[in-house]
Amino acid sequence: WLIIDCEQGWTKTELFLKDTASDAAPVRITTGKEFLYTADIFDNYIYITTNEDAPRYRVFKTPVSKAARENWKEIIPQDKAAVLSSADIVGRRIFAHYKQDATSRLKLYSIQGQYLRDIKLPGIGNLEDLSRGYELGGLHETQEAFFVYQSFTQPTTAYRYDLKTNQTSAFATVAADVDPNAYDVKQVFYKSKDGTRVPMFIVAKKGLQQDGHQPTLLTGYGGFNVTESPVFLKGTYLWLEHGGVYALANMRGGSEYGEDWHRAGMLDKKQNVFDDFIAAAEYLIAQKYTDKDHLAIQGGSNGGLLMGAAMTQRPELYRAVICQVPLLDMLRYQNFQIAKLWIPEYGSAENPDQFKFIYAYSPYQHVKAGTVYPAVLFMTADSDTRVDPMHAKKMAALMQAEAANGQSKDRPILLRIEPKAGHGAGKPISKLIEEGTDIWSFLFWQLGVH
Repeated sequence: WLIIDCEQGWTKTELFLKDTASDAAPVRITTGKEFLYTADIFDNYIYITTNEDAPRYRVFKTPVSKAARENWKEIIPQDKAAVLSSADIVGRRIFAHYKQDATSRLKLYSIQGQYLRDIKLPGIGNLEDLSRGYELGGLHETQEAFFVYQSFTQPTTAYRYDLKTNQTSAFATVAADVDPNAYDVKQVFYKSKDGTRVPMFIVAKKGLQQDGHQPTLLTGYGGFNVTESPVFLKGTYLWLEHGGVYALANMRGGSEYGEDWHRAGMLDKKQNVFDDFIAAAEYLIAQKYTDKDHLAIQGGSNGGLLMGAAMTQRPELYRAVICQVPLLDMLRYQNFQIAKLWIPEYGSAENPDQFKFIYAYSPYQHVKAGTVYPAVLFMTADSDTRVDPMHAKKMAALMQAEAANGQSKDRPILLRIEPKAGHGAGKPISKLIEEGTDIWSFLFWQLGVH
């Protein structure tokens, strides 16, 4: 049997079933509704994970001989608090990976959907996707499963779970000369502009004094149904060791709380993402982590759009901005490279109704003469085939032209173009080192870190 998964944007998929022993055409087993579906086949049954009428996802089961929707039987219902990220069949069991407040939980179920036990994870961290989107490695008929875990203070580590003994053991780890006990990781919750409760992770060296002047780097993404979870970023420890604070906000637009959370940050709701991020910055200042002269923000791709909106809507709130491979001219983005694929997420200015809400936040159209902006480092690559380099180039040129009307020399607008590179994936270590050196040098300089 073959399962064919057809994706339509980030809110809809269709599933087709093909009997590989037959010349018959694949049969569609979903019904054309706007939901997300993934499936696995085991022992002549199809196991379907979906957010159909369940924004935090659930699992169905049906025989391959009765694949039509009316035959599906729910075996794992939607959780009350956590989002089901994946349900992988390993060792004749279902390993259900949940995200609760953007951190991983792992539960074990029987093949009939009966809850068996929780599998303890090391702490506030994240299960990493393995190849082809699976989050658990192993065979249908086996006695061991593997998963990869990381956190802000633990480097990527592969674990083996023994189905006979129900014991978990470390299998392999990435070496890192970092003492996790030297750092504090906390998760806080703050209120956005409309009162929505939003989570944020804050990482700092133990003993940090919240005196309101600590150099702080705030980042986020907020889009495309992507959950931003704790990951081990070794370069960040340079920042932490010099007294810096690192913060990751989990805005709407991602999948932290299921499909409703995603849809609350897309299309005409995109401003919610920017409001969530701005509220995160205000929280860090109000809680005496930092102030507007020691706060920097960083984001790339869709997160680069976030940076553009944050600095044009609240330029006085930040001292420095790292804006990487960004989308910035949202009135024309759909005309370049592969960007038409993102119309289901952003909309298109070619649609008169959608033009209104896109124009309302499009960063390029909201650069104002005489405004004092933070220092900005735009970063792009000359061979980026995903987000066209024109966004960073145009925005840098416009802001540099307007800088003469009020921008001070100690807050420059800089443009860094990486030759022979693309959107980021597969970049060689030499380029990563050079890029990291420029980023941290810029932040240390602007925030007065010594």
